[in-house]
Amino acid sequence: MKWSDMGRSSNIEDRRGGGGGFGRMGMGLGGTAVLLVLSLLFGRNLFEDTGAVPNVGESNGQLAPADSAREEPEVRFVSFVLDDAQQTWTNILPKYGAQYHDAKLVLFRDATQTGCGVGQTAMGPFYCPNDQKLYIDLGFYDELKNKFGASGDFAQAYVIAHELGHHVQHILGTDAQVRRAEQSDPAAANQSSVALELHADCYAGVWANSTRQRDKLDAGDIEEGMNAAASVGDDRILAQAGRRVNADNFTHGSSQQRVSWFKKGFDTGDPRACDTFGSTSR
Repeated sequence: MKWSDMGRSSNIEDRRGGGGGFGRMGMGLGGTAVLLVLSLLFGRNLFEDTGAVPNVGESNGQLAPADSAREEPEVRFVSFVLDDAQQTWTNILPKYGAQYHDAKLVLFRDATQTGCGVGQTAMGPFYCPNDQKLYIDLGFYDELKNKFGASGDFAQAYVIAHELGHHVQHILGTDAQVRRAEQSDPAAANQSSVALELHADCYAGVWANSTRQRDKLDAGDIEEGMNAAASVGDDRILAQAGRRVNADNFTHGSSQQRVSWFKKGFDTGDPRACDTFGSTSR
């Protein structure tokens, strides 16, 4: 990707270097992950509701010099993508009667407190609508490359663009509509979750389309983005983990679906084309 080092984004919140254990209920990763997912779905901090508030220490934003130097290029790249994508949505949304406002991107290591409960590295990048922040441990990019086979800077950019897609959904009230639908029909919760995630993939493609228009793409960039989308499909992740692949249990969509909707956004550049909720071919 053709990008310029503009320094750190003012929307970066660096919490790396801190840590902390879990207090009160001593929840393991499984229980913590379940509560985090439910918090994201229902727009409430269920850790507080259940009394399972984790004791996560705040970081001082400092890393060991070697780690800081190693990750700084990624911080600068993530800053560029974050600012570029947010400016893109600032330009796009008024055309459809809405105003965009920036989200913050939190860099953390191991675990951190969020408006949706505790966030952990093992959960991968995510967006919390309660505090309107994206969360990522930059070590995920090593996992994306080495475990999932998705390398390249545009694969990394896709991750940020997808999570910002959730922020756009929050601004437009899409996530709230999905929560209401899930509450009225709990049996369709997985289907609604898949539609929401594919919707964010399509929005990532809309941003990718804008980078093409502005001549910021290198050869192979879109292939890197599609490879990244495919690598985190539910079917591929389940198969890689040695688990039975059952589409009824999907929460993010298959590899084919994720690629298809990312490409839909890229080909059209039109957010209105991202109708994963009304599509019969999700």
